[in-house]
Amino acid sequence: MSGLVSAKTTPNATPQHISFPQNDSRIHKNGYETPSPLLKRTPSPSIAKPKIKPSKKTLQELRTHESSLDNLDLGPFLLKLAIDTVASGDNQNKALDYATRASISFEESSGPGLDLAMSLQVEAAIHCSLGRLEDAIPVLERSIEVLDHEKGQDHAVAKFSGFMQLGDTYSMMGRVDRSISSYESGLKIQIETLGDFDLRVTETCRYLAEAYVQAMQFDDAEKLCQRSLEIHREYDSPTSLEEAGDRRLMALIYEAKGDYESALEHLVLASMVMIAAGQENEVAAIDVSIGNVYAALCRFDEAIFSYQKALTVFKSIRGDNHSTIAPVYIRLADVYCKTGKLRESKSYCENALRILSKQVPGIATEEIASGLTEISAIYQALNENEEALKLLHMAMKLLKDTPGQRNMVAGIEAHMGVMFYKVGRYGEARNSFKDAVAKLRASGKTRSVFFGIVLNQMGLASAQLYRIDEAVELFQEAREILEQECGPCHLDTIGVYSNLAATYDAMGRVEDATVILEYILKLREEKLGTANPEVADEKKRLAMLLKEAGRARIRKGNSLVNLLDSSS
Repeated sequence: MSGLVSAKTTPNATPQHISFPQNDSRIHKNGYETPSPLLKRTPSPSIAKPKIKPSKKTLQELRTHESSLDNLDLGPFLLKLAIDTVASGDNQNKALDYATRASISFEESSGPGLDLAMSLQVEAAIHCSLGRLEDAIPVLERSIEVLDHEKGQDHAVAKFSGFMQLGDTYSMMGRVDRSISSYESGLKIQIETLGDFDLRVTETCRYLAEAYVQAMQFDDAEKLCQRSLEIHREYDSPTSLEEAGDRRLMALIYEAKGDYESALEHLVLASMVMIAAGQENEVAAIDVSIGNVYAALCRFDEAIFSYQKALTVFKSIRGDNHSTIAPVYIRLADVYCKTGKLRESKSYCENALRILSKQVPGIATEEIASGLTEISAIYQALNENEEALKLLHMAMKLLKDTPGQRNMVAGIEAHMGVMFYKVGRYGEARNSFKDAVAKLRASGKTRSVFFGIVLNQMGLASAQLYRIDEAVELFQEAREILEQECGPCHLDTIGVYSNLAATYDAMGRVEDATVILEYILKLREEKLGTANPEVADEKKRLAMLLKEAGRARIRKGNSLVNLLDSSS
């Protein structure tokens, strides 16, 4: 009986990270502001400064009457103190105290309404600035609850702002699903208030589309991005920079879906707009994206040409050590590695490491960690496993164990687990996978393909350590997830079926193993045909089990030494 198999889709070192430079244009009209959750690595909730009626009383006079919570002057005064304290950079805890007391005062004096909602949103923003994300959630939910967007545009604007701020907060916590749900609610209110074809809707559509991409919901992202392009076509000139930004996002979506020709078409159109606008830096950024598509198409000479064009522009504008240079070096190193030019590949890796190790101002720690992880993958391809692991450890040290970075840390731990497994260090592999699984569970990522694959990999490591019961539980959970997310005929799902059958066989559960193998055989026959070599192998495995099952259930469990394929 052949052995356990690794899922074909190896877990990436980091969760998908979307990043391309573009103008940080935001729409502020009528209070709508939608900073992109992906273009800004750490979205910070933005609150429009409320119109506060200044109180003629002094703080001492107000404190005298603060026990009377229906004092109409107290709320505006405390809220102004909170905002001024934040703006001055003074003690943020003091600002939080002012904002909290203001919210209590508004609640008691004027009740639900705009004043209370604005105060609660300011309070939540201060919670976020202090890193108290969990505390901000109920405050923002209350700010949304006290508003009725059918009472007029002011209420709608404030409720929209509350939903977007709530989405940003969930995003910083790594809760992409809850973040998307909040953004969807905000977009719905904005469309109801402004109409389907208002230009301000396009910014929110792009915002939500980027969040969909992060969650790997590419069909939903494509629909929203297409909607944004339709609105631009109706109102903007053909050389709109905003439309060019939408095209770059659409190219990213098509690239993720494997439609590289469509991705190239959108990138070329976006590049033409940027050239006409004299945006040399943006043109270079698009050249990097074009290079990525060419690399995916294995058109390596054209990829190198695009990367070199971008590199020349970035160096001339920003200098040799700017943060934008390192990712281009990494892309070049990857292409040269794939084309067998190992010396050039390693040279570009060293150039990228030189920039990243200096921690140049302006480079976020997440970007440095991501770069180190990518270089690690190249060193792994160069068979320099120890250097690759060293870089992964460096990336881990840079990242803090905060909710917003938990998914990225889990991705790195999963990558380390794969590397440990390949070199036979199964105990360390299992521990790495276990840590990754725990973080993914904590962040609510338990229904994703990535989570299913990590469970499968941990099951493989557990089986190698003869933790058979644990391996069975992991394979069963992985099967359930991959069946739902990929379907029963996907290669990853079939791989988990095979692993589960192998562990059942090792435990002496021949009947259970036989049922799974019969199911796998049926799927392979339907998909590959009866003459395919893989189908023939499955038939042999099944025949062996049926023969053993005919021994009146008197059977010794197969040793995992015979079940585990060294090539897995």
